Amino acid sequence: MLIKSRIEGVDNWVVKEEIPDVYIPNYKLEEKKVSIDDKPIFLVNQQLTTGGLFVMHAEMCFDKPTHIYTEVEGETVTSQFIFYKKSVEELRGKPNALYGRSRHNIRYIPSTVNEHEVKENIDYMYFLIALSKDYYFNLIDRHSILHEDFVKEIENGRYTSFSTEDFFVTLEMRRVIDDMVNCRQEGELKRIHTEARILELLMYQLEQLSGREQEQELIRGDDILKLEQVREVLCTRYATPPTQRELSREVGLNEFKLRRGFKEYFGITVYDYITRLRMEKARELLLDEGKSISEVSTIVGFSHQNNFSIAFKKYFGIPPSELR
Repeated sequence: MLIKSRIEGVDNWVVKEEIPDVYIPNYKLEEKKVSIDDKPIFLVNQQLTTGGLFVMHAEMCFDKPTHIYTEVEGETVTSQFIFYKKSVEELRGKPNALYGRSRHNIRYIPSTVNEHEVKENIDYMYFLIALSKDYYFNLIDRHSILHEDFVKEIENGRYTSFSTEDFFVTLEMRRVIDDMVNCRQEGELKRIHTEARILELLMYQLEQLSGREQEQELIRGDDILKLEQVREVLCTRYATPPTQRELSREVGLNEFKLRRGFKEYFGITVYDYITRLRMEKARELLLDEGKSISEVSTIVGFSHQNNFSIAFKKYFGIPPSELR
């Protein structure tokens, strides 16, 4: 299959990759990076290619409305994720805020030509996994009940999406994507790492797309931005977090939508998210900064060291005293 993409006003192809149609184990891994910083375009595009597989991570922003043109020759199954937010200048000093209104889907794309409009002053992050049909069926059995209807459309050669509506990206999906983007392995180890993470990401997608369509109706519009605000509050105040009632008042979201919406949008409850933040910070303080268990216990919000040790063992499977 051949995948090509270019930006309006740019002569050269930003993406032009020919990928073997068959799954080829131990195929060589190739990496490429394309950067454009020439107004009105800012783009950083990282690409990874191996037998039957293409992965792309792109961050882009445009000073004026622009069109992106894509072409696919052959057949591909894609796992697509898009995140977008207003430009950093409009975030009032919050450059680390997660992208709002994130979406994902799985699609079968036969040979096609598409045109997409991108808006001005929006920071886009686009993550794409393109698999040959043979590679996809090597990961997920053709006869699996997980994707029966999807496979029927593939066999008929018709463009189709796994779900008619894109779904929200969960925290678990974000974690896997970040792990792939920030991977420091090279060569064969990186190829193994990439394949393992792709299967994990597809698992999370299929789990959500197959069984949670009605729950998706719970959150819409500005609720998403309020949930992102809740996440930011928890990230900065996890040691002494507000109650859910206090949170709901602070962001202007009723308690029901806060509880159910947070679980649906991020794939984790508010309580479990606070626990995750505390435990991950505790591990960092113990390993990287060499602080004592007593110091760490206080920093991450526990009044008694014994309660911290119990929570740590429950989360990681070992007590903090054995971490080192």
